[in-house]
Amino acid sequence: MPKDLASAQVVVWFHGGMTSGNCQKGFVAGDDFSKLFPHVIVVSASACRENHWVTATMESVIEAALDSVAARRKAPVNEVSLVGVSDGALGVINYSVKGRRRVRDRLLVSSFGKLLGDAPAVVGASPRMRDGRWRFLQGGNDRLFPAGEAKPWIEDFCREVRVDCMLRFDPAGEHDWSYWREKHLDEIREAIRQ
Repeated sequence: MPKDLASAQVVVWFHGGMTSGNCQKGFVAGDDFSKLFPHVIVVSASACRENHWVTATMESVIEAALDSVAARRKAPVNEVSLVGVSDGALGVINYSVKGRRRVRDRLLVSSFGKLLGDAPAVVGASPRMRDGRWRFLQGGNDRLFPAGEAKPWIEDFCREVRVDCMLRFDPAGEHDWSYWREKHLDEIREAIRQ
């Protein structure tokens, strides 16, 4: 936990496997990330079954969690950074469109934004998509989201969004947070500015 709560940066962690039956996943999912960033406040909610990241229910859960952080630290949360792994990347995109707070940095790991539509349509969903930075880590050995579809979508997205947007493509990259943490820790640390 950061020493100075009132000024600590707030990061929202969106876990993967959002439609699984493990409805407690989010309560521990952000723990590994928080060890990498001990000076930030990590908010980690749980998406589950029909309450996945792109629903009004989960949008309100995230905002309530951020309101709770603001109340506890007695200082508003006006800006957040977002991290999404696998399905959690959809939460990052959705919050970027609909969330109440300004987004500073985003990290999307093993993502498949194509599930939300073509890149121009996703970027065009809100002018807020052009706030802050975008960082993508995507792998050629992703067992769930084939590189032949995921990589071109991200490249189109970065061209369309016209802000600081970068893809780190690793041909050996897997659909596994631990792979990225072990092989690309520098990129993870760079993605969320402290």
